[in-house]
Amino acid sequence: MKTSTLLAIAASTSTTQAFTTTANNNVRTHTARNMGLFDGVKEAFGADGMGDLDAERETPIDRWMGWNTKTASAPGEVSKAPADFIDSMDEKNYVTVSLPKPMGIVFEENDSEFGGIFVLEISEGSNAETEGTVRPGDQLVAVGTSKVSGLAFEEALGTIIDSPDEKTKLVFFRGPSKFLYGPAGASAEWLDELVGGAKVESTA
Repeated sequence: MKTSTLLAIAASTSTTQAFTTTANNNVRTHTARNMGLFDGVKEAFGADGMGDLDAERETPIDRWMGWNTKTASAPGEVSKAPADFIDSMDEKNYVTVSLPKPMGIVFEENDSEFGGIFVLEISEGSNAETEGTVRPGDQLVAVGTSKVSGLAFEEALGTIIDSPDEKTKLVFFRGPSKFLYGPAGASAEWLDELVGGAKVESTA
């Protein structure tokens, strides 16, 4: 039961050269091209040089750009990013706020496949409502300089409770858990830099 509480050229131009010597010692070079200059590219990456990628080589940027792996049902067809896609490696999709306790934020844990917690609702008349930045659905990423994304409910919430600051700084990803933790989610290194560098500006 979920608990609620306050508070990202193999251009193998295989060229063989055969050298033949004529009777008058003049050397003529006969070049037999087994492959055209870009044939190796076509073979490695597809006819257009940007063909389908196998699963082992696919990265988040491949998915964002539509360079997806082949599918059994539609070989050669690439899927596009969903219409509601929110890039979790774009600082513009993060907000930060500093609030005194009690904050008046009701947190809920994400599905177990992701971990972490998000804002379920804002209590009426609370400090969070008065400040106006935090919204339902925001994913908690950091408390102060501590990254809490992906942590269990009690551990993430405990970081807020244990904060000694008069106003505790919270960093949120403004988007659903599937884009923060899913295949196209931000890397741990990117989030570490985001949290450590305090690059997010407060947005109402």
